[in-house]
Amino acid sequence: MAIVKWDPWQEIEDMFDRYTRAVGWPRRGLAAPESGTRADWSPRVDIAETEQEFTIKAEIPEVDKNDVKITIDNGVVTLQGERRQEKEEKGKTFHRVERYYGSFSRSFSLPDNVDEAAAKAAFKDGVLTLQIPKREASKPKGIEVKVE
Repeated sequence: MAIVKWDPWQEIEDMFDRYTRAVGWPRRGLAAPESGTRADWSPRVDIAETEQEFTIKAEIPEVDKNDVKITIDNGVVTLQGERRQEKEEKGKTFHRVERYYGSFSRSFSLPDNVDEAAAKAAFKDGVLTLQIPKREASKPKGIEVKVE
């Protein structure tokens, strides 16, 4: 294992990045610290809506689909998983590690008009696609009230 010089300014930047992710602010760069990996990363997502459904696509390359968990509870969809770091092998030296490793979790609020029970997920080429269909809008029933 290589000796890495401690950089207090990098620690401050890391702390600020964790804070901005926690409050939902957009992140500035994606530069990883020279020391190697992070355990708190978030995959990038696209959220789209059509008349029939909502679609969430998350980029999670090199994550096994068995390491991904999707839950929908009380109108919140949560994507959780883990990307495992490649283990050091004898005769193999890493000169730079910039990709993020470790656990991730992303949560999104859903509107009231979705059919949570009919949600479907697919995983292909490192992209998780979650489709959540919309429910048909309930039509108001006309009730006739007789006046006596």
